[in-house]
Amino acid sequence: MLHQLKLTTGQHEQMIDITAQVQNVVEQEGVREGMVLVYCPHTTAAITINENADPTVVQDILMRLDELFPWKHPAYRHREGNSAAHLKASTIGISQTIPVTAGRLLLGTWQGIYFCEFDGPRQRSFYVKVSAI
Repeated sequence: MLHQLKLTTGQHEQMIDITAQVQNVVEQEGVREGMVLVYCPHTTAAITINENADPTVVQDILMRLDELFPWKHPAYRHREGNSAAHLKASTIGISQTIPVTAGRLLLGTWQGIYFCEFDGPRQRSFYVKVSAI
């Protein structure tokens, strides 16, 4: 079954740890061995896996992305004015696939799954699909 999960972002740019919500879907599905797809249907948001123990890692990621893709740039042509958000989302990517073993997401000790907001605050959603193997 495909699960749609909703969230409200509260900042212009932020990374929200969604690991617990994804694990909850795995438990609801009762899958012991398989794969999970986490997918973002937005062009100005993304999904990534990174460290979830030290919040400064998220701050550093957002800072560096902002340096690479500043919000205002004279060469941007997109009329909505959110080209930086589109560039960041394309760079990070719209999905992640995570193995499931013994009913748990197979993530490293310090890893978490993040919903990345680059054009908020907004009402957002992401999809989770658990497949048994």
